[in-house]
Amino acid sequence: MLDVTALPLAELRARTSEKWREYPDDVLPMFVAETDFPLAPTITAALRRAVDAGDTGYIASKTPLAQSYADFALRRFSWKADPTSMRSTADVSMGIVEILRRVVAPGERVIVTPPVYPPFFDLVTEAGGIVERVPLRDTGTGWELDLDGIRRALTGGARAILLCNPHNPTGTAHSAPSLSALADLAAQYGASVVSDEIHAPLSQPGTAFTPFLAVSDAARTVGYAVVSASKAFNLAGLKCALMVTASDATAAVVRGLPVEVEWRTGQFGLLASVAAFAEESDAWLDGLLRTLDRNRRLLGDLLDAHLPDARYRMPDAGYLAWIDLSPLGWGDNPARRILREAKVALHFGPAFGEEGRGHVRLNFGTSPEIITEAVERIAPLARA
Repeated sequence: MLDVTALPLAELRARTSEKWREYPDDVLPMFVAETDFPLAPTITAALRRAVDAGDTGYIASKTPLAQSYADFALRRFSWKADPTSMRSTADVSMGIVEILRRVVAPGERVIVTPPVYPPFFDLVTEAGGIVERVPLRDTGTGWELDLDGIRRALTGGARAILLCNPHNPTGTAHSAPSLSALADLAAQYGASVVSDEIHAPLSQPGTAFTPFLAVSDAARTVGYAVVSASKAFNLAGLKCALMVTASDATAAVVRGLPVEVEWRTGQFGLLASVAAFAEESDAWLDGLLRTLDRNRRLLGDLLDAHLPDARYRMPDAGYLAWIDLSPLGWGDNPARRILREAKVALHFGPAFGEEGRGHVRLNFGTSPEIITEAVERIAPLARA
């Protein structure tokens, strides 16, 4: 059994990525979605071979990326995706924008489901659309799509739904019945669904993650998925994602994108992603999931002990915790006070939409020691 553990803090502070350069060294950075683990050995080996060979040119017109993802999806999700119906691009956000540009006309409305990944609002605008907010429903024990609200928005003329599955920041893996109902609504109203599935490889084993395109014939007709190894394997800076389709009509839309959309894929990103999706990386990914499972439970225990008024639900997937601090009375954006007084950097809740007021997003893709220190730094603020 492979054990995946975070690097020591001193080594992490030598990194030059956003997580470790945004704030001074007296701040614990737990905001942006980067993890603190070493790369999977298969990825390190692939990148080392490329550097040694000077293999740093443009991506080739024919690569093993699509087939490697199809094999991965079959092993991990029991989903038989068609590699001939995929194209790569630089990242999930770029894939979303390029697809939305083809399925909505300028000025048409695109449904988003806040609280949601903050760039979603800008991606819709970049694609020429107008954001239509249909917040998730809080069931009291979790979150779910507001299908009645989505129906009303579609009845009112919305032309697409930008889905986050699993959802960021709540970590919700939407249920198969919910996704099937969403697909039926989209088909009924002639709308498209663009599903961001970047966190899918990080679904915990006890969670039944359902790829949107696998849920029904309607989903295959109306849907597009945009996937990447970047979140699970910490490859965001290498720039590689896949746009996946499952019908002749949607495949034609993606095939019709300019060749430059595909050429923006990073060569190192492609090589690293092929290595990540390989079966040889499964043991590392399984080890990472065990580590994240321990971390999400540790965070719950620490909050219970030190900040019992905080509201936290363990996520189904990912390494991001959505925490409601509004009972503590720290205002709409408690991360500001936490950064100023506790020297812990969390993601600002209101950035995820109005539903994020009083909330923070905490990245627990790190060591137990850093998680513990972060909560212990924050706890005295509740007693001040």
